[in-house]
Amino acid sequence: MADDKTKLVPADPGRINMSDDREIRYWTAKFGCTKAQLVSAVGSVGPIATKVEAYLKRK
Repeated sequence: MADDKTKLVPADPGRINMSDDREIRYWTAKFGCTKAQLVSAVGSVGPIATKVEAYLKRK
């Protein structure tokens, strides 16, 4: 359930919500990056998870 605050999963697994600290923790763990790297990636390619992942792999 997406509203369950105890679970560390994104509400939309295809998009990164940078306004939700739980999602930021989820995505940084999934991609093995820092919050600053995630912020930079989302700023460069947008919030689509596959694009962010590809961007981080190139860096």
